[in-house]
Amino acid sequence: RAEAGNEMDWNAWHYPFASRRTVVFAARGMVATSQYLAAQAGLEVMRHGGNAVDAAVAAAATLTVVEPTSNGIGGDAFALVWSGGRLHGLNASGPAPLRLTREALRAAGHTRMPVRGWPTVTVPGTPAAWAALVERFGRLSLAEVVAPAVRYAREGFPVSPVVAHLWAKAADLFQREWQGPEFQPWFDTFAPGGRAPVPGEVWRAPGHARTLELIGASDAEAFYRGELAAAISAFARETGGYLDESDLAAFSPEWVEPLHVTYRGYEVWELPPNGQGVVALQALNILSGFAFAGLAWDEVVHKQIEAIKLAFADARQHLTDPRWMRIRPERWLTPAYAAQRRALIGEHALDPVPGRLDAGGTVYLATADAEGNMVSYIQSNYLGFGSGVVVPGTGIALHNRGAAFSLAAEDSNVLVPGKRPYHTIIPGFLTKDGQALGPFGVMGAYMQPQGHVQVVMNLVDFHLNPQSALDAPRWQWLEGRQVAVEREFPAHVAQALERRGHAVQVANDRSTFGRGQVILRLPSGVLAAGTEPRADGAIAAW
Repeated sequence: RAEAGNEMDWNAWHYPFASRRTVVFAARGMVATSQYLAAQAGLEVMRHGGNAVDAAVAAAATLTVVEPTSNGIGGDAFALVWSGGRLHGLNASGPAPLRLTREALRAAGHTRMPVRGWPTVTVPGTPAAWAALVERFGRLSLAEVVAPAVRYAREGFPVSPVVAHLWAKAADLFQREWQGPEFQPWFDTFAPGGRAPVPGEVWRAPGHARTLELIGASDAEAFYRGELAAAISAFARETGGYLDESDLAAFSPEWVEPLHVTYRGYEVWELPPNGQGVVALQALNILSGFAFAGLAWDEVVHKQIEAIKLAFADARQHLTDPRWMRIRPERWLTPAYAAQRRALIGEHALDPVPGRLDAGGTVYLATADAEGNMVSYIQSNYLGFGSGVVVPGTGIALHNRGAAFSLAAEDSNVLVPGKRPYHTIIPGFLTKDGQALGPFGVMGAYMQPQGHVQVVMNLVDFHLNPQSALDAPRWQWLEGRQVAVEREFPAHVAQALERRGHAVQVANDRSTFGRGQVILRLPSGVLAAGTEPRADGAIAAW
């Protein structure tokens, strides 16, 4: 049975699952990522005079090298930055190219948005995010910040186990499914010998190194208005793509005001649409009206699942680029609307049916320094390696974020040139009484708001420390009444959920349940962090 309270008390071990690792403490700085070399790269930059923002960008750039299965230079990024006593939001997601229209896709024979290839490529925002973050909040130059990533790309690095596993799965799938000249550079870049690298094999990416150097030396101008932009648009022209230099030159990231709800005395922050952070906030708003103390675990999970389903039903109906939204997200977050949705939750599973929710490819990281700066950062190529389109000789793997668009004219998220799609990647942040607690996040496409809800409740309701909050077995709503649970999820709880009408399946692959990081600042000023056991995660501490 659950016990709940309004204060985090990590000496109270009420959650009935053992933690696999210990929480990490540090005083001067911390970088938590899904791959240990990236965490060390961030800390290296911090120890050489950078702050938490420089460290976040260093780790992010390194992740494009050491974890290409989940992100790349040609993807999108979002960030929440605590600096100067307040929270700042950055949306670096790009729009559809001006030549990418519904009419063009239908003329090419598409009745729905493809999953891979040029039709799915929107303007990448990641390099612009790095430059914007370093320019506004960093201490070092972008060239200095990306230097560790350049080194790993040029000199090589031993591929880590989880990355090797995902790389091999991708290579096997792509060899069966990908044909056409636009896909050949992916094989030349990521499977040059006809296979993916194995764990421990040293991988080098000289083209990737040179691209990072160009981005660093030009503050990302080379990517949007220089040599790299020319290479991207030239390859698009040669292979039937829609992205050109004018699309790249017109892009700039957007500083936005984060949204929040108050959950049991804590402020939970997310970015506004076109990201799906509002799903996590709405679900928590619904759940805030329940008392969990004394409830059996199946009832706790049942209410979590039902709240997520209701929040997703609204998001799938309305969420897209805010310039095209008919309903403002703030309307979803009022107490009155939460009460209205909460009243629909009974003892048995509901069946609100949005579209099928697929797995994704994303990296999340968190950083903090002794000065009080903290960063919640996420970047993604979507669905593993993204579109499958790699610009020859550059290491630029272009994302497939446009796959989230609809071709149905009546849908809010319908494809329109210059429009940003419904975006799955979301960084989170916690504050209390206006003071920063710290960044948190769980990557993984439509798993992300579900992971955010579970991690926040583990921290706030069930008094878990950051590592235990990430270690706890997860559930994932798929569609309708279908719910997946990890192998470690207690069988008796899964059986009880089935009696409530949920169709529960036990998943063998833990990679679909998201991968997260948490850093929290204690009242003493000490930093406490947890990293993801479902990845090659690590915390570099100073």
